[in-house]
Amino acid sequence: MRLLLKIVIAFLLLSVGTTLLYRFVPVPVTITMLTDANGITKDWTQLSDIDRNMVAAAIAAEDGKFCTHNGFDTQAIENAMKRNAEGGRLRGGSTISQQTAKNVFLWQGEGWSRYARKGLEVWFTFLIEHLWDKRRIMEVYLNVAETGIGTYGVEAGAQRYFGKSAASLTPLQAARMAAALPSPKTRSVKNPAGFTRRYGNTISARIGTVRNSGFDACVYE
Repeated sequence: MRLLLKIVIAFLLLSVGTTLLYRFVPVPVTITMLTDANGITKDWTQLSDIDRNMVAAAIAAEDGKFCTHNGFDTQAIENAMKRNAEGGRLRGGSTISQQTAKNVFLWQGEGWSRYARKGLEVWFTFLIEHLWDKRRIMEVYLNVAETGIGTYGVEAGAQRYFGKSAASLTPLQAARMAAALPSPKTRSVKNPAGFTRRYGNTISARIGTVRNSGFDACVYE
């Protein structure tokens, strides 16, 4: 019991300390990056140097309630479970905060390891929601998310697909990157077809709504 207590205390101190550190400094590398056989291409970019279209596209595609939830969207989770049970296109209910916690601190994983990760994901989501602000969560998310084979962050993605900085993405370019985020290894950004193309067009149309309705206000307040 004494050993178990020491392990728990050490974990709490390490997790809180690392989360506080990453509030101020760029995340140097993640487990997903280290285990990527395709290498790593990334370029950490401050949120002020990422086009607002990209932020709006991420919110439109991944988490419409980003500015109002506390890290978890119970309605989205329930809806995803219902759709999956009915045999539709498999989708998760993870928020941007949850995805950031997973990408920064944890691993991807399948099978039993996925369930172990989910438990830790709740803890780290709680931490970043309380120790970071929403702007920092979005900044980290857009820098560590996998945007292509061996490519991480929207700056590296923008350079790869469009030959330009993430600071000057058009709404359609940002939308196509956001449409590929759930499965960047299999969804084409530059020449999308089928579902990815349609989804990208839908996200592009939603960008104006996100900005005009203030769904991204917490990032720019």
